[in-house]
Amino acid sequence: MTAKRGRRAGSGLAGWLALVFLAAAIGSVASSGSTGFYLSLDRPGWAPPSWLFAPVWTVLYLMMAIAAWLVWRARGWDGARTALSLFVLQLALNALWTWLFFAWRVGAAAFAEIVVLWVLVLATCLLFWRIRPLAGALLVPYLAWVGFATALTFTVWRANPGVL
Repeated sequence: MTAKRGRRAGSGLAGWLALVFLAAAIGSVASSGSTGFYLSLDRPGWAPPSWLFAPVWTVLYLMMAIAAWLVWRARGWDGARTALSLFVLQLALNALWTWLFFAWRVGAAAFAEIVVLWVLVLATCLLFWRIRPLAGALLVPYLAWVGFATALTFTVWRANPGVL
Protein backbone atom coordinates (compact mmCIF):
# COMPACT_ATOMS: atom_id res chain seq x y z
CA MET A 1 0.00 0.00 0.00
CA THR A 2 1.37 3.38 -0.94
CA ALA A 3 1.64 6.12 1.64
CA LYS A 4 -1.05 8.13 -0.16
CA ARG A 5 -3.50 5.20 -0.15
CA GLY A 6 -2.69 4.55 3.51
CA ARG A 7 -3.42 8.17 4.43
CA ARG A 8 -6.67 8.07 2.43
CA ALA A 9 -7.73 4.84 4.15
CA GLY A 10 -6.89 6.29 7.56
CA SER A 11 -8.71 9.51 6.80
CA GLY A 12 -11.71 7.52 5.59
CA LEU A 13 -11.83 5.48 8.77
CA ALA A 14 -11.54 8.64 10.85
CA GLY A 15 -14.39 10.18 8.86
CA TRP A 16 -16.72 7.21 9.36
CA LEU A 17 -15.83 7.06 13.05
CA ALA A 18 -16.55 10.79 13.38
CA LEU A 19 -19.91 10.48 11.61
CA VAL A 20 -21.04 7.51 13.68
CA PHE A 21 -19.93 8.99 16.98
CA LEU A 22 -21.52 12.34 16.05
CA ALA A 23 -24.83 10.49 15.72
CA ALA A 24 -24.12 8.82 19.06
CA ALA A 25 -23.43 12.20 20.64
CA ILE A 26 -26.66 13.67 19.25
CA GLY A 27 -28.57 10.75 20.73
CA SER A 28 -26.73 10.95 24.03
CA VAL A 29 -27.79 14.57 24.49
CA ALA A 30 -31.39 13.35 24.56
CA SER A 31 -30.61 10.58 27.02
CA SER A 32 -28.36 12.53 29.37
CA GLY A 33 -29.92 12.44 32.78
CA SER A 34 -32.40 9.78 31.67
CA THR A 35 -31.30 7.13 34.15
CA GLY A 36 -33.87 8.31 36.68
CA PHE A 37 -36.57 8.35 34.03
CA TYR A 38 -35.62 4.87 32.81
CA LEU A 39 -35.59 3.52 36.36
CA SER A 40 -39.01 5.09 37.05
CA LEU A 41 -40.62 3.18 34.20
CA ASP A 42 -42.35 -0.14 34.56
CA ARG A 43 -39.92 -2.47 32.77
CA PRO A 44 -40.04 -6.19 32.08
CA GLY A 45 -37.76 -8.47 34.07
CA TRP A 46 -35.65 -9.02 30.96
CA ALA A 47 -34.86 -5.30 30.58
CA PRO A 48 -31.13 -4.64 30.92
CA PRO A 49 -29.82 -2.42 33.70
CA SER A 50 -29.28 1.18 32.63
CA TRP A 51 -25.48 0.95 33.02
CA LEU A 52 -25.29 -1.68 30.25
CA PHE A 53 -26.50 0.57 27.42
CA ALA A 54 -23.42 2.80 27.14
CA PRO A 55 -20.81 0.03 26.75
CA VAL A 56 -23.01 -1.98 24.38
CA TRP A 57 -23.70 1.05 22.18
CA THR A 58 -20.03 2.05 22.19
CA VAL A 59 -19.01 -1.35 20.79
CA LEU A 60 -21.89 -1.36 18.30
CA TYR A 61 -21.06 2.15 17.05
CA LEU A 62 -17.43 1.17 16.59
CA MET A 63 -18.46 -1.92 14.59
CA MET A 64 -20.87 0.17 12.51
CA ALA A 65 -18.17 2.69 11.60
CA ILE A 66 -15.75 -0.07 10.62
CA ALA A 67 -18.44 -1.73 8.49
CA ALA A 68 -19.19 1.50 6.63
CA TRP A 69 -15.48 2.14 6.15
CA LEU A 70 -14.96 -1.35 4.69
CA VAL A 71 -17.74 -0.77 2.17
CA TRP A 72 -16.43 2.68 1.34
CA ARG A 73 -12.91 1.27 0.84
CA ALA A 74 -14.20 -1.53 -1.36
CA ARG A 75 -16.31 0.61 -3.69
CA GLY A 76 -16.02 4.27 -2.73
CA TRP A 77 -19.04 6.51 -2.31
CA ASP A 78 -20.03 6.35 -5.98
CA GLY A 79 -19.76 2.57 -6.16
CA ALA A 80 -21.72 1.98 -2.94
CA ARG A 81 -24.01 5.02 -2.97
CA THR A 82 -27.20 3.11 -2.13
CA ALA A 83 -25.64 1.07 0.68
CA LEU A 84 -23.83 4.01 2.24
CA SER A 85 -26.82 6.35 1.88
CA LEU A 86 -28.98 3.76 3.61
CA PHE A 87 -26.34 3.52 6.33
CA VAL A 88 -26.42 7.29 6.89
CA LEU A 89 -30.23 7.27 6.93
CA GLN A 90 -30.43 4.50 9.53
CA LEU A 91 -27.78 6.31 11.56
CA ALA A 92 -29.98 9.42 11.64
CA LEU A 93 -32.97 7.34 12.72
CA ASN A 94 -30.82 5.73 15.39
CA ALA A 95 -30.14 9.16 16.89
CA LEU A 96 -33.77 10.22 16.48
CA TRP A 97 -35.10 7.27 18.50
CA THR A 98 -33.38 8.51 21.66
CA TRP A 99 -35.05 11.90 21.27
CA LEU A 100 -38.46 10.34 20.67
CA PHE A 101 -38.24 8.03 23.67
CA PHE A 102 -36.21 9.90 26.30
CA ALA A 103 -36.53 13.61 25.50
CA TRP A 104 -39.99 13.87 23.95
CA ARG A 105 -41.41 10.73 25.62
CA VAL A 106 -43.66 9.72 22.75
CA GLY A 107 -43.78 5.94 23.03
CA ALA A 108 -45.94 5.23 19.97
CA ALA A 109 -43.70 7.30 17.71
CA ALA A 110 -40.56 5.76 19.25
CA PHE A 111 -41.94 2.27 18.61
CA ALA A 112 -42.98 3.02 15.02
CA GLU A 113 -39.62 4.64 14.34
CA ILE A 114 -37.59 1.75 15.76
CA VAL A 115 -39.50 -0.72 13.59
CA VAL A 116 -38.50 1.35 10.55
CA LEU A 117 -34.95 1.54 11.93
CA TRP A 118 -34.77 -2.26 12.22
CA VAL A 119 -35.89 -2.67 8.60
CA LEU A 120 -33.28 -0.14 7.45
CA VAL A 121 -30.54 -1.84 9.45
CA LEU A 122 -31.51 -5.19 7.90
CA ALA A 123 -31.42 -3.68 4.39
CA THR A 124 -28.08 -2.01 5.12
CA CYS A 125 -26.68 -5.25 6.48
CA LEU A 126 -27.72 -7.14 3.33
CA LEU A 127 -26.31 -4.49 1.00
CA PHE A 128 -23.06 -4.33 2.95
CA TRP A 129 -22.82 -8.13 2.88
CA ARG A 130 -23.03 -8.14 -0.93
CA ILE A 131 -20.20 -5.65 -1.17
CA ARG A 132 -18.01 -6.88 1.66
CA PRO A 133 -19.25 -9.87 3.71
CA LEU A 134 -17.25 -8.82 6.76
CA ALA A 135 -19.00 -5.43 6.71
CA GLY A 136 -22.39 -7.14 6.70
CA ALA A 137 -21.31 -9.47 9.50
CA LEU A 138 -20.20 -6.49 11.59
CA LEU A 139 -23.78 -5.17 11.46
CA VAL A 140 -25.41 -8.42 12.65
CA PRO A 141 -24.96 -7.65 16.38
CA TYR A 142 -26.40 -4.18 15.76
CA LEU A 143 -29.39 -5.72 13.97
CA ALA A 144 -29.91 -8.11 16.89
CA TRP A 145 -29.64 -5.30 19.46
CA VAL A 146 -32.11 -3.10 17.57
CA GLY A 147 -34.46 -6.10 17.40
CA PHE A 148 -34.16 -6.50 21.15
CA ALA A 149 -34.63 -2.74 21.62
CA THR A 150 -37.75 -2.90 19.45
CA ALA A 151 -39.31 -5.50 21.75
CA LEU A 152 -38.23 -3.52 24.81
CA THR A 153 -39.59 -0.26 23.40
CA PHE A 154 -42.97 -1.84 22.71
CA THR A 155 -43.16 -3.50 26.12
CA VAL A 156 -42.13 -0.39 28.06
CA TRP A 157 -44.41 1.87 26.02
CA ARG A 158 -47.43 -0.37 26.63
CA ALA A 159 -46.60 -0.73 30.35
CA ASN A 160 -46.36 3.05 30.84
CA PRO A 161 -49.33 4.61 29.02
CA GLY A 162 -49.45 7.74 31.16
CA VAL A 163 -45.76 8.48 30.76
CA LEU A 164 -44.93 7.48 27.17
